[in-house]
Amino acid sequence: MNETRLLYRRILLKLSGEVLMGGGDYGIDPVVLSRIAAELKEVVALGVQLGIVIGGGNIFRGAGLARAGMDRVTGDHMGMLATVINSLALQDALERMGTHARVMSALQIHEVCEDYIRRRAIRHLEKGRVTIFAAGTGNPFFTTDSAAALRAIEIDADVLVKGTKVDGVYTADPVNNPGAVRYDQLSFDQVIADKLNVMDTTAVVMCRENHVPIRVFNLNGAGELVRLARGENVGTLVTG
Repeated sequence: MNETRLLYRRILLKLSGEVLMGGGDYGIDPVVLSRIAAELKEVVALGVQLGIVIGGGNIFRGAGLARAGMDRVTGDHMGMLATVINSLALQDALERMGTHARVMSALQIHEVCEDYIRRRAIRHLEKGRVTIFAAGTGNPFFTTDSAAALRAIEIDADVLVKGTKVDGVYTADPVNNPGAVRYDQLSFDQVIADKLNVMDTTAVVMCRENHVPIRVFNLNGAGELVRLARGENVGTLVTG
């Protein structure tokens, strides 16, 4: 382990729930879950303190349920519980690989995980435990992007890293527009002005105001998170 080569010593990783589906339409693909856990184990072995926020879109998405007629607050609470399910699954996958992990929930569910307490979360990180923050902010109308920004600020993370299906931020959707160009670096203001959909606007503003850089990278690229932690130019950096 060569910690002197690390650019980031404390990282907040934001994962969408959809990445856990693999090629499916719903739920959790065990193969994908194990692959992600193995990558996270490798990052922790470098000496990185790792916090994670996972979405719940592979199970429930509150805003979508609300558009279908459900009460928005009820739908968002269901979405929060979906993130708890994903968090527990990731905790189990990590611990089966010998990596210590803790799930801390913004909603009180004492039978399955700890309450989120900032000082305790930092202590877990300092002890080398992967700390998984579940249930978003605990409040309806706030996305897990906003929860990731909030937790990154609270734990004094060096960077907020968002794992996606593409290798950074592009001028347009690279899937639908082959001519789209990837940005190497962006400012927070440009992300907001150009509506680049890196994260929701609330999350971007929170990071801007608290000087937490965001790096967007391809989670499906083997070794990308390790390279990122070591300071290699991976994905797109949003700063300034």
